[in-house]
Parts: sequence; structure tokens; C-alpha cells
Amino acid sequence: MLELKNVNIKLSVNDRPIIENLNFTLHKGDKAVIIGEEGNGKSTLLRLIYDEELVLDYCQYSGKIIKKGKIAYLPQSFPDKELDKSVAEYFAETEPHHYIQILSRLGLTLDFLASSQRIHTLSGGEKIKIQLAKILMSQPDIIMLDEPTNDIDLEVLNWLEEFIKICEQPLLYISHDETLIENTANIIIHIEQLIRKTKSKITVTKSGYTDYVKARNLAFNKQMQVARKQRSDHKAQMEKWQQVYNKVDHEQRAISRQNPSGGRLLKKKMKSVKSTGKRLENQADDFLEIPETEESILTQFSLEISIPQGKEILSLDLPGLYVNEKQLSGSIALNVNGSEHIGIIGHNGVGKSTLLRVIWALLKNRKDIQAAYMPQDYTEVLDYNQSVIEFLSTDSHKDTITKVRTYLGSMKFTHEEMLGKISRLSGGQKAKILFLDMVLKGANVLILDEPTRNFSPLSAPEIRRTLASFGGAIISISHDRKYLADVCEKIYMLTANGLNYTASTEKKKKS
Repeated sequence: MLELKNVNIKLSVNDRPIIENLNFTLHKGDKAVIIGEEGNGKSTLLRLIYDEELVLDYCQYSGKIIKKGKIAYLPQSFPDKELDKSVAEYFAETEPHHYIQILSRLGLTLDFLASSQRIHTLSGGEKIKIQLAKILMSQPDIIMLDEPTNDIDLEVLNWLEEFIKICEQPLLYISHDETLIENTANIIIHIEQLIRKTKSKITVTKSGYTDYVKARNLAFNKQMQVARKQRSDHKAQMEKWQQVYNKVDHEQRAISRQNPSGGRLLKKKMKSVKSTGKRLENQADDFLEIPETEESILTQFSLEISIPQGKEILSLDLPGLYVNEKQLSGSIALNVNGSEHIGIIGHNGVGKSTLLRVIWALLKNRKDIQAAYMPQDYTEVLDYNQSVIEFLSTDSHKDTITKVRTYLGSMKFTHEEMLGKISRLSGGQKAKILFLDMVLKGANVLILDEPTRNFSPLSAPEIRRTLASFGGAIISISHDRKYLADVCEKIYMLTANGLNYTASTEKKKKS
């Protein structure tokens, strides 16, 4: 069992509350998902529950966290201290041969678990798989997962969905995969940051995600309608009262001194009018609050971006795909023309990210297009020691900095986040920076490696709408099922034998 009583978390640097008065209990069979926009403290909460030492260098907390039983925790990033180990060393204290079924469903073999391959050379998906294997072999009483779907392929993603569905242990997880959340969660813990991130709001609901979103939207719209009507009716009443007040005030000023009786009557009338005005003002104290919701905001690409249908963006013909003389895949042929939106899928470790780097190397210096690249590992393009302003300001001109600040403000970055180091931001905030950089550069060809992986399920629909309506070309890798359906016109699968055309989709066209 896991129980949180009145848990509050504040950032040490500025005392900003990220969790306020959180109460919930996790029981057997519960599948509780933590959702919320980027940088809202979801991962911090999970780390605190697992081990307070993981957050005490940047957070303060109060309240009670009651844990009974063994907790297994999968962090968002593979622990640095483990990266230089071999796979065999990582599993040295386990007995994998007792868990053949688990390994088989994860696509892992005993030979692989006994290999001398260093963990830092594994693909992102392979790292997730070995962590999941180790967690499941430990036979925990409670399981906590921070973004388990980030780098796994579709086959393992489907397995993970089924695992979560039938898991008997209490399970608390963070995920950005809408489909997985829709299919697995029975408790929603929604963390919001309101009033320019000065107030935290926590909603805990025992329902599925789809029902939660519908109920939330209905309640929001109903409260908004009632609150607006109260204010509209009140405004009309105040305007009518003001007319009466002005009329009596005018009569008081105009009355002759020869009519003292009339003056006394008007004075008495004005007292009654003022009393009515005070009563109307006091009514406003009982109005329903205009509801606040944390809306996802992503700066839009220019609607003027377009590429002629016949223009060749990419003509790739590789005899094979290699890394350090190791062949990952066979022959690859890929042609992209005009404003095509391409999606590439495939098993972990087959070389998808390597292929995208090859494509980026071919396109980045082209003068006839403006290509932009969003890698899976943001450190390839982001200097984490820079501030957000420094990275996005291509020059130090005041107008440029003002423009960047305006964009960032519209995307809900605080002043401290704009000036602080990029390393302190969440994965979703870093992704927003990369998108904004593409917008500022006027990119018309986007090379994207898992573009939705760090966005919350509440942000992801807007990301998909933005990219679906993008007038340029997109060459992307994704395991996000909704992204592939909404954004990509053509799907290719990369295998050990090469790149194969799989299907066309009905991408939502720009209106």
C-alpha cells in the first residue's frame, strides 16, 4: 500500500509551490497515472515517493508518505552510474533463467543478458527493456514508472499495455502516451500550475482518462457559462443602478434652496440608492470563480510555409546502415518530395535514430531548403549550460531578445525559466524550446526523432494539430500511435533487411 497525506512540495530556489495538499491512497489493482503540463513536478513527485534523497537538493516538502512493501522504480533517464556497466554486470545479482517468459515478452534473450555490451551503447528502447526486466524480476509490491514508453517500439508498447492492465500490484506511473493512458489508467492524478505558476491545483479522480477529460471539460464549460452570466447580469444591474444614481445626483444639485422639503426627500432617496449599490457590489463576492485551466500552448509555424509538390527534398540510397562497422540494417532507399509527412517505425536497436542523423547530415547545409533537427537526445543540439534566451537569440539585438521573450511568455515560461540554465528544465520544456527554434528559423523541413515523447497527453493533441497542418516536409520517427495516424501520410518500417514502405494514412490536412 502507498498513502500520501497532505503532501506539499516547494522549489528551494524560489519557494514556488509545485504540489499542494496532495492526498491519495494506492491499493491493489490500482493503475494511477500522473498527468500535467511540462515542468509541473510529476517526476519530482515520483522521485520523492521513492526516495526523498533524490529531490532534497532542489525541493522542500512536508506531509506524510506511508509505504508498505517493496517499491520498484523506473526513472525517466537511465542512472549515469550504471551506463558503463556491461549488460551482464547489470544483471549480476539476478537469476534471469527463472524469468524466461518475461524476457521473451520484452524481446530479450539470456545470451543478451549475459553479454559484455556496455549499456551506454544500447538504444533508448533497449535500456528501457532491461530496466523493466530487472524490475519485474525483483517481484515488487508496488511499481512506479516514469515515462516507460519513451523509447520502446510498438511491439513492446503493446506488451506494456497488457502488462499494466493485468498487473496485480499497485502501479503509479507517468506517461505521455495518450493511447496507453486511455487503455490502462483507472485513477487520474492531474497536477496543474495556475496563475502564472504561482498556485498548484491537484485533482484526483477514480475514472478512466477519457471519462475524466469529458467530465472535466463539461464541468469547466458549465462553470464558465454560469460565471460569465453572473457577471453579465451584474454588469447590467450596475449600469441600471448608475443611471438611477446619476439622475438623483443631478436632481440634488439642481434643486432650489426654496424647496428644502424636496431636498430632504432627495437626500433620503440618495441614501437608499447608495445602499442598493453597496448590496450589488457585495453580490459579486458570491459569484462562481471564472475557472482556470492550464492550456497547452505551442507557437505555430507560419501559414506561409509551403513546398512545391514536385520539389525533391531527399533522395537517399544506402547499401546498408552501419555504426562503428556494425551493420544495423540492409539497403535503404527513401525519396521525399514536396510537403510529404513521413513516419518511420521499427524495433529498438535497428538504427532509426542513426538513419535520421544521416538524413540530417545530408540536409542541414542545403541552401534551397531550411532544415531543422529535433533529436531524441536533446544534448545533440542544446547546450544545457546556456540559458533559454541565450540559445534562442541568434544575436544580441534588443529586438531579437524582446521577440524571444514574447514567444516564451506565450508558451508559459516564467522569467526565471527564461534566464535559468536549460539543464534545469523538464523534457517537455526543452522540446518546446526546440520547436520555437524551428519557428524562429522559418524551417520548412523538419527532421524529428520522437517529437511527442516528452509532451503531456494534454499537450500532445496540440502538437499533432500543429504538425499535421505544417506546410513543409516532415521526416520523423515515432512510436506514438496517434501521431502516426494524425500527422504522417506515409509509414515506413526499418528492419534488419532495410527500409520498407508499410502504409499510407489519412493525415488531417490543413484547413
